[in-house]
Amino acid sequence: MTKVVIIGGGPGGYEAALVAAQLGAEVTVVEREGVGGACVLTDCVPSKTMIATSVRANYVRDAGRLGLTVNSEDDCSVGVDMKAVNERVKRLARAQSEDTAARLVKEGVEIVQGEARLVDPRIVAVGERRLHADVVLVATGAHPRELPSARPDGERILTWRELYDLDERPEELIVVGSGVTGAEFANAYQGLGSQVTLVSSRDRVMPTQDADAAEVLEDVFRRRGMRVLGNTRAESVVNTGDGVRVTLSDGRTVEGSHCLMTVGMIPNTDNLGLEEIGVRLDKGGFVQVDRVSRTSTPGVYAAGDCTGVNMLASVAAMQGRIAMWHALGEAVAPLKLSTVAATVFTNPELASVGATEEDVRSGKVDARIVNLPLDTNPRAKMNNSKDGFVKLICRQHTGIVLGGVIVGPRASELILGVSIAVQQRLTVDEIAHTFAVYPSLSGSVTEAARSLMQASPE
Repeated sequence: MTKVVIIGGGPGGYEAALVAAQLGAEVTVVEREGVGGACVLTDCVPSKTMIATSVRANYVRDAGRLGLTVNSEDDCSVGVDMKAVNERVKRLARAQSEDTAARLVKEGVEIVQGEARLVDPRIVAVGERRLHADVVLVATGAHPRELPSARPDGERILTWRELYDLDERPEELIVVGSGVTGAEFANAYQGLGSQVTLVSSRDRVMPTQDADAAEVLEDVFRRRGMRVLGNTRAESVVNTGDGVRVTLSDGRTVEGSHCLMTVGMIPNTDNLGLEEIGVRLDKGGFVQVDRVSRTSTPGVYAAGDCTGVNMLASVAAMQGRIAMWHALGEAVAPLKLSTVAATVFTNPELASVGATEEDVRSGKVDARIVNLPLDTNPRAKMNNSKDGFVKLICRQHTGIVLGGVIVGPRASELILGVSIAVQQRLTVDEIAHTFAVYPSLSGSVTEAARSLMQASPE
């Protein structure tokens, strides 16, 4: 029986464990915090739970536009009990962790709590215990990057992992960093009633996302009252006792009640013994892997945020599965990043997959694009959803779907159809001839496909 030791119980680790157990291996997972790792306990699951609460608050505020009244004819204000919100967030995170642990135990996986270190490519030390392995998977994740001039103190200067210990809602929240994490939290706290200032080092928020999508969301942020400061960085953040003072690179200062730092991630690869056993790390400390999750040391694989490949839970999980399929002799397709679907959980949501408009504009791919505004969709009109669009990208001559972007309610769900099309190399004609429910938001996907259909040559 093949012995598999997995260091880290997040999505990359526990999904790998399930695959290895299914294939008959003897599996041990070493986790220092709890099964599910930071993803379940402090990052993805808690943040999306809080965001769901924020979205509901926005629904109530917008009720008047649908002819509904709350409390009185002219008052749709929403009260927020931040302590209760955060207690629910943490409770659901713990429950998800427990559910995942129970699943692993049911499948015969041993869970060992503690700090792991590789003393040999085939030996993992956890305290005094030595775990012998034929295959090792490193899935240790990453943690929030900190600036020396803006050290989090857990009171006023915070990382997102400390937000859920607040008993009161931040009245004036300054969010430093306008990438996906910063945009999500800025939008969420705005929905919960905080006055939010978002500090962006670039000329627009979410610079790595589709430009049209980022423009729509920044417009929504500003329209709802968010202050967005572009082309500047935070030089320092100081806790003044009853608030914070942020000094910016352009000389301005911004004051608020709290500051949330979202300035990147650092891989959890220190003190694991990786370099000592020949595992190559890049300059940032990320484990270097190939497309089947192999490291430079035979028998040692890596998955998830510690590899820096694409910091998504879904990618971590797929890397972990691929590692086990490969290590245990199963047929496996290498990781293909061009088919990865991703979502920014703002309100409205932003979801994308595959080739981008920038790929087309730069000449990287020869393709056609259509951008269909969501406000023409009947279901969107019924829901009073005016912000968003469906963008499809297909190959110039064959019509094969290469990518897409959706901005709108439940975009994280709607993108699946486009993702399937990209994965299975479907054409816009095939999507166009697929029935969509009327009225539905998904109808905009088939309508966009019809817009890209080309007449058959006579």
